[in-house]
Order: sequence, then C-alpha cells, then structure tokens
Amino acid sequence: MEQTSEALDVLERATAVLVRNFELLRRRTDVYAELDQAEYLILRTLDELGSADIGTLAGALGLDPSTAGRQVSALLGKDLVERSQASDDRRRCVITPTGRGRELMHLTRARRRSSVGDLLDDWTTDELRAFAGFLDRYNAAVARRYLRT
Repeated sequence: MEQTSEALDVLERATAVLVRNFELLRRRTDVYAELDQAEYLILRTLDELGSADIGTLAGALGLDPSTAGRQVSALLGKDLVERSQASDDRRRCVITPTGRGRELMHLTRARRRSSVGDLLDDWTTDELRAFAGFLDRYNAAVARRYLRT
C-alpha cells in the first residue's frame, strides 16, 4: 500500500507539472500560431468524429454545450467550420471543418508532433510507445469518468 501511495504522490505532482509544461510549450513555441488550443481540439475532434452536432461535440470534448457553441461560433466567424442541417433531422445542425480549417488543423498537428519529437528525440521507440500507451490509458480513464460520448 505504501508503494501505491508513493506512486500516486509522484503522479499527482507529475501531472501538475505536465499541465504547467504544456502551458509553457504553448507560450514559447509556434505550434498554435494559426489556431489556439481550443480551436485545434475542436477541429481535431471533428476530424476524428466526422461532422457532429453541438451536443455530440461538447460531450466528446467534456464541455458544456453552450461553451462548445460559443467556440464553434468563433470558428464559424473565421470560416474554419461550416454549419448545415443534419440530413436525418432538419431541426438539428451539424458542424463540419472547412478545407481551410482542416489545413490549419493538419499544420498545427504537424508542428505539435515535431515539437514532441524534438523534446523526446533521445527516447527509444519502445519508450515512446510505452509513454504514449500510458497517456492514452490515462486519458481513457478520464473520458470514462467525465466525458459523454
């Protein structure tokens, strides 16, 4: 039990530092030159889900629908997404990235991958796979607990 407690202490601190480091990287690199983090995550989520209504998008992002709606409105204003009526229910609107939105999302993703690659260039492929697997598992645990899908 003591080992688990120690490990949880290390994880608690490490996740706090990780959040700070993500903010540091956001401020000190150009990965979000065209898109901010919220815009990137919405576009990336739509890229994975396909066209989605606000409720589905909000659930996937762990946001309140009104927050997701405001963020989507900002993307609409920048012509990075478009809104159309759902084919199965004309009362429901779906959001789809525009070509420009997809282009900027792919550019941002490439920059983020390059930045991570530069930071971890001395890690072995097995270490990268293990770390990626643990982060995926952690994110899945958060999603199971807090996100609507």
